[in-house]
Amino acid sequence: MSQSKPLIYLDANATTPVLPAAAKAAMDAMEHIYGNPSSSHITGLQAKALMEQTRAAARKQLGSGAGKLVFTSGATEGIQTAILSALVAARDKGVTAGACLLYGATEHKAVPESLKHWNKVLGINAEVLAIPVDTQGRLDMAFIRDKAPNALLICTMAVNNETGVYQDLNALSHCIRQANPTVFWMVDCVQALGKLAIDLACSGIDYAPFSGHKLYAPKGIGMLYIRDGAPFTPFIAGGGQEGGLRSGTENLPAMAALKVVLDMLNGDAQERFESKETLKGYRLKLLAALEQAFGEVTLNHSLENTVPTTLNFAIPGFSSKEIMDLFDAAGIRVSSGSACSSKVTRSFVLDAMGLPRWQSESAIRLSFGPAMTAAELDAACERIVTAASSLTHSCLLTRDSRSSEADREPLQGLVQFKDDGACCWVYTDKDSRETLIVDPLPALKHRLLNLVRCQELKVVAVLDTHGHGDHQSIRTELTGELGLTETCDHLGWPLSSKGQMWHDEQVKRLVLGNQTLISLPSPGHTDDSHSFIMLDDADTPQFAFVGDTVLPGSIGRSNFPSSSSVALFHTLKRLYRVLGDQSLLLSSHDYHNDFFTNFGVELKQSALLKDVLTGALDEATFVARKDAMDATLQDVQGETIMCGAYGQCQQAKGVEEYSVDTLEQLLHSNPEALVLDIREPHEYQLSHRESRCVNVPLTRLAGFVAREPDARSLPLVLICRSGSRSLVAARALERFGFSAVAHVAGGYALSQR
Repeated sequence: MSQSKPLIYLDANATTPVLPAAAKAAMDAMEHIYGNPSSSHITGLQAKALMEQTRAAARKQLGSGAGKLVFTSGATEGIQTAILSALVAARDKGVTAGACLLYGATEHKAVPESLKHWNKVLGINAEVLAIPVDTQGRLDMAFIRDKAPNALLICTMAVNNETGVYQDLNALSHCIRQANPTVFWMVDCVQALGKLAIDLACSGIDYAPFSGHKLYAPKGIGMLYIRDGAPFTPFIAGGGQEGGLRSGTENLPAMAALKVVLDMLNGDAQERFESKETLKGYRLKLLAALEQAFGEVTLNHSLENTVPTTLNFAIPGFSSKEIMDLFDAAGIRVSSGSACSSKVTRSFVLDAMGLPRWQSESAIRLSFGPAMTAAELDAACERIVTAASSLTHSCLLTRDSRSSEADREPLQGLVQFKDDGACCWVYTDKDSRETLIVDPLPALKHRLLNLVRCQELKVVAVLDTHGHGDHQSIRTELTGELGLTETCDHLGWPLSSKGQMWHDEQVKRLVLGNQTLISLPSPGHTDDSHSFIMLDDADTPQFAFVGDTVLPGSIGRSNFPSSSSVALFHTLKRLYRVLGDQSLLLSSHDYHNDFFTNFGVELKQSALLKDVLTGALDEATFVARKDAMDATLQDVQGETIMCGAYGQCQQAKGVEEYSVDTLEQLLHSNPEALVLDIREPHEYQLSHRESRCVNVPLTRLAGFVAREPDARSLPLVLICRSGSRSLVAARALERFGFSAVAHVAGGYALSQR
């Protein structure tokens, strides 16, 4: 499982590779200049000389003048040191009522978190305030003028790490010093090195941290500028290195590498970085490649007030995770925002700029460094187009001249789409291409239309299982776009459908290929709730779209104005009678990534449901217990409405984990073992390598379970890009009764080292 294509690295704002010349300088220092700079013998003096040469190169590049320049382990230490120094001085001077600490609303989290920490530790307890920004990411000068007179410290950043937006430091300096000549001012310059002209001594800045790994030096080396006369409190005390400003044995190999980078910036080396104009041209070519690849691209910033090495954009209809997974499969490395906040699904930076929610949730950061070459640029552009073209395989992009019937995998069976815990289901009969859409969600409109048109599906019906309380259905809008003209009831069921008796129930039916869909009234969650049950040619239930009557791990709530706990009691008993333990239940919500369930599973999870279905509970007792459960739900305006109340559920057992090596051993020793690659089809197509692997995307996991009932007893090992999706899917299968399911920890990411 080795990497099959050269890596395209476009995440330089997170970190950069070490330049070969810088790596060589570090190695030379480790081999030949290994003395301790504090030692007085010749080996130590040689080390000291190298350290001071690096400092001199930094002074030249930054224009530090009479200010101090201290080496640190990186930006976080520099930020801590600057904030501690300013706040100790402010405390010693005396803090007056109404004092505040200001920071930019789009600042890296290291800054506000450090402010809060030291503000509390030092007992200052000043108000910590975020300086608003406009839609271009520019700081609100009027806010600064208003608050600065009471500010103890103002923290801003030169260049934003997510958007590349730069601030006008001269204008900021004028604004701050006019409002409060003595306030301390720290500027995070981490992303500015090599991208903006910096003249610190003339800037009015008191403190400025830098980090080497953002510009081709190793991790673990940084610098902190301290204006001449600015107060200073050591963050690290000890042996008194760096003139007592920062103790600890100096990281000489990293300094040697940093010197190479600084010499290139200063024009003191044979190698040169690309000019700003060249880098601007590179960015425009990358943007053109994105537009060629995806069609519509929405920029999350202006090109005018950003450094030329950053693009932050969104692709309408795609989440940031989907684009990252796509690019990763194609060997392109990008980011969804700050690398220091891997679990964040939205960008607080874009939220602060007031951009729409979908842009924040879909944001992708593409960043490169000034050492990028024209050849690397061309390769990146070509790979981006290739990656996007694979989306035609999943019909996630509209078919055009680039795609053909051979490009796409025919859709069949069940597909599940999600948005914020809500589910939409699509079922397609393989032979007839007849299709059913259940509970269509607003966020999925374009995806559903693309899917239908690309696959040339014959949509038989677009249905809602009930009137939804947490979102507006797009059923009517979708049927209009698809040109469906048959007269239907308010849930989309065709009025021309015929009735029949089934299990002593009067039901209506629709035909899809050689299967039949029946509609069974299921009041309780709402008075109009229906279950849509798919029968095979022997009238045996295969699966049922049950809306919010039964959710994985919960019974649907019944405290809406249109709800009835009494009706729900009888609906549950009726559904269990006709569906039994094993029929798949496909719900309208999946809050915990369980994907699907059945009554057999839910009987083990819910004591209340078990008591109902086994006859141990009468109607009145059920109503009382159900009403008590629903009373725990607290709906908050502006937040997602929960459609089920969750009690104590049985905990899933731990999922067995394999490494890449132990997986190979398993496949060699057990010919029955099956590897399920649960990435989406376009990802699988771009980087499939394991011959015994079957592609079962998360969106089609329910379909796999429905058509492969014997797989429950097979040894299954799930794998994905990073191990996160495979773990989620493995837990869902284990909960559902798969007896031998495991996943590959770290996924393909750890197989490509």
